[in-house]
Amino acid sequence: MTLGITGLGLATPRYQISQRDAAELTSDFSCDSAEQRDLMSLIYRHSGVQTRGSVLLHAAAGSLAEREIFFQPRQHPLDRGPGTAARMQIYQREALPLALHAARHALSEADCAARDVTHVVVASCSGFSAPGIDIGLVQQMKLRPTTKRTLIGFMGCHGGFNALDVASSILNADNTAVVLVCAVELCSLHHFYGWDVEKVVANALFADGAGAAICQVGSPDEQLRIVRQGSVLIDNTAEAMTWNIGDYGFEMTLSQEVPAIIERHAGDWLTNFLAQEGLTLDSVGSWAIHPGGPRILDACRKSLGLAEEKLSTCREVLAEHGNMSSATIFFVLDRLRKQPAPRPIVALGFGPGMSVEAMVID
Repeated sequence: MTLGITGLGLATPRYQISQRDAAELTSDFSCDSAEQRDLMSLIYRHSGVQTRGSVLLHAAAGSLAEREIFFQPRQHPLDRGPGTAARMQIYQREALPLALHAARHALSEADCAARDVTHVVVASCSGFSAPGIDIGLVQQMKLRPTTKRTLIGFMGCHGGFNALDVASSILNADNTAVVLVCAVELCSLHHFYGWDVEKVVANALFADGAGAAICQVGSPDEQLRIVRQGSVLIDNTAEAMTWNIGDYGFEMTLSQEVPAIIERHAGDWLTNFLAQEGLTLDSVGSWAIHPGGPRILDACRKSLGLAEEKLSTCREVLAEHGNMSSATIFFVLDRLRKQPAPRPIVALGFGPGMSVEAMVID
């Protein structure tokens, strides 16, 4: 049985920031020397990001100090910025409105009534609170109080894939179910204070956003149909990408080896995965690769032998929105369906483990 997506919804924060302004803002709490400022500026310029949204922005114009007040310039070398509790208070206030915007749009596009939704699956790795976003969606959208809920937390950038996988399992068990999947991330809450090149790279890439999908089986309104999903853990790469809760926000490690690991392993595994569906790398019509950063896309291009134009949609999403972690894949799929892109589409996502998630979409 295959999962059909009958509606998609996206949401970004009200205000965006250019990458140039983001670099200037961040330099005040990351850099201790002119050399560090020069290197940080270089990292930001080559991040592939041009603009991105943040719930921390309060205005579209004005000085940076007026537009963003949460992260203040570092006062001394040991200043680590706002504590995790302060960051989670903003998550608790701002994540649900973004999730609601995306979910309502998806529901409207699917032409579903709120009472039709039987299950809610939420993915998020940038914050926690309880009662959580799943309950907020049920109450604010006036879904039935008997709606079943699942929260997928802390799985990183491929969390949207895992949420859709859970939706597929629900629909396999009950083909009359209507599943609302929603991924929402406020990555901008976890900007790192101080100088650490791996974390400066993360500061340069990540952003806020939400994506939602209505999933059903056998609907004549299917716009995307997921026909196969797969996953693999790559041996001996556990330290290459990590995401842990610290006293001053969630802390990411992103080894410079990540692109090389993807380049070495993605092609062979994906070739075998596609063969189960009777496909080869050359028979794939379009690619929805999570744009975690330009080097990750470059690694996929080399590993899979892709022409550069096959990644143009992924690079567009990265440029316009940054890396919104688990929500990002919905932005890529939305653009591909509207083009419309040649099928089948193969989607790829990466996360801590290191792990690779894949979907074949017709």
